[in-house]
Parts: sequence; structure tokens; C-alpha cells
Amino acid sequence: MYRLLKQEGRAKRGELVTVHGTVQTPVFMNVGTVAAIKGAVSTGDLEQIKTQVQLSNTYHLHVRPGDKIVKQLGGLHKFMSWDKPILTDSGGFQVFSLSTLRKIKEEGVYFNSHIDGRKIFMGPEESMQIQSNLASTIAMAFDECAPAKAERGYVENSVACTTRWLERCKTEMSRLNGLADTINKKQLLFGINQGAIYADIRIEHAKRIRELDLDGYAVGGLAVGETHEEMYHILDETVPYLPADKPTYLMGVGTPANILEGVERGIDFFDCVYPSRNGRHGHLYTNQGKINLFNAKFELDDRPIEEGCGCPACSRYSRAYIRHLLKAKEMLGMRLCVLHNLYFYNTMMEEIRDSLDRGEFSSYKKAKLEGMSRRQSDSGLLP
Repeated sequence: MYRLLKQEGRAKRGELVTVHGTVQTPVFMNVGTVAAIKGAVSTGDLEQIKTQVQLSNTYHLHVRPGDKIVKQLGGLHKFMSWDKPILTDSGGFQVFSLSTLRKIKEEGVYFNSHIDGRKIFMGPEESMQIQSNLASTIAMAFDECAPAKAERGYVENSVACTTRWLERCKTEMSRLNGLADTINKKQLLFGINQGAIYADIRIEHAKRIRELDLDGYAVGGLAVGETHEEMYHILDETVPYLPADKPTYLMGVGTPANILEGVERGIDFFDCVYPSRNGRHGHLYTNQGKINLFNAKFELDDRPIEEGCGCPACSRYSRAYIRHLLKAKEMLGMRLCVLHNLYFYNTMMEEIRDSLDRGEFSSYKKAKLEGMSRRQSDSGLLP
């Protein structure tokens, strides 16, 4: 159950009570696509860096190790030793990202596995069955993510299909949650709003899917080729038509600035691979902007990545040492950078919630953006 605790303009401060614990929102979900964060980060680590929700991917876990194997092992929580909420993406994004390997039909999508080329079929019912086997806290509806610049006629047909698939997802999840051998009989279902960059299609789709009274709603199909300004415009136009008394999730977004702009527009769930991906390449987030530890300026820098940061990297190690590890291709360097970036994101979400509690989000956002855009002559900040 979701409770809207407070609003500042459209910005929402809420909490989602689930069978695996209560999520304080706005929240950034840490992305562990194949049931692990890339960068040798364990679930034990996540408990130390303020992670509330982990996200894993239905398609990838279906391909390997197999959702039926995960079910036999007691579900995803037991499998990966994580007792907090997990959200599973439906596999719909793979319909988009594996475009050369798939064929979309009314019944669902025919894939070729990106691992061994074998044929896979996934439709709404199959996606729900896989996610039920995984026993995640929140399941995402199966959808098609149309390219941002797709022709209007294609997008209209795609959205109509996504709506029909959503209705099938809801029916199938209701059936699965009633089965005796289902591990999580209280699995939640979030529907996904689509429509590329056509605001009127987005709005009509939002009106239609809100009638289904789902547990939460996502805005999908953004951050796939449109500009940030186009994304913000779509959020301005669409989010007011999604129920404020339900979680609102912006899928696959984004940078710290994107998150601040999203919160202002009524989004309270986020996920993105940026903090882990950038960390693995030595690119680190700080309150003064992003730094690249491969920069030679850090060779003799004995300061932590960021003064005052409480992450495992900053609590003990210097920029110079972590830079050395990265240059030597030692896994510890990558791991420390990923931990720092995830801690930065999770702490920023904590700060956002605190600012909303105080009724000061607008001033917090302004100060945060100004701080991260600073340039210091000796810092090696990235553009």
C-alpha cells in the first residue's frame, strides 16, 4: 500500500508498504540486472550504503540461470540473500534493445537469445509467470518500448498493443497470486505508460491505464534517444494524468540532475545503470560535479574522493590509491568506485526526502544543481 505523506508542488514524499518492507520515496533503485550489481558489489555491501530497493531483469534471469531454477531455490530474495524489496523489469525493454533479434506479434514477442541464439517466446502471461517464479516484490507489466522518434502511426499501434498486454498481465498476475505454490502471493504490479514523444498519445494512455487501478505506474520509453528537454516536457504533460496516490516510476533515468527534475515533476521511483557503469570506468559523482580518477592530477592526491562522504571508499582510501588500482586493473578499484557512486545516489535521495519533509525541496534542488555544476581549476572535474 502506498501512502502520500506530503507534496511540494508536484513533488511527492511517500512510502510504499510491501511484503518485503517499507520503501521511503523518492527512491533510487540500485540496478542488479542479473541479480548482482556489476562491480563485485554484494548484497551485504548494499546494506551498508543505504540501498532500499534492488532492480533485476526478467529476461536476463529467464535466460540464465532460469526462473524455474530460482523458484526451486526459494525465489530471488533467498537466491541472492537480500531481504528488502526487489523490482523486476518485465523484459519489455529487451523487445526494444534486441531489435535485430525479435519479432513482435499480438500474442507476444519471439526472441533469439543474445547468449546462445536459441528461440524464446515471451508474452504478457509468460512475463508474469517468470516474475512470479522469481517472487520479486514488484513486477512490471510487459510492454513494447517504441523508439523515441518512431512514426506516429507506429506509436499509436504500439501503445494500443501495450494496453491490451497490460490487461492480460493484470489477469494473469491475479491468477498466479492465488496459486498454492506461489512464493510471493502479494506481488505488486506496476503498469507502464508509453507513447514516445507524442504528449497527446501519452496522456490518453495514462487516462486509460489509471482505470485499471494498479499498484503503481511507470513512465517508460524515455532516455532512449530524445533530448532532456523533450523528456521533461513529456513528464510535465503526462504525470498529472497518473494517480498521485500511487507510486510513479521513471524507468531508466538517470543523472543526478535528471532525478532532481523528475522529483519536481512528481516522480518518486528511479533506476539507472549510470552510477555503477560510470564507477567501473573511474568516473565518480561528487557534490561539486563528476571527476575522472584517471586524470593525472590525482596521482599524488591523498584526499578521499569527497570530503565528508561516509561511503566505504571515502572512509578509508585516497584518490591516489584508488587511481592506482584502476590503472593496475585491480578489481578493488572498480568496486570502490561503484560503492561510492551508489552511496552518492542513495544519499542524495535521502537528502531529497529530508528536504520534502521540511518543505524546502525547491531550494535544495537549486543549491544541489549549482554545486554540481561548479568548476574548480585543480579538481579534474569532467565537463
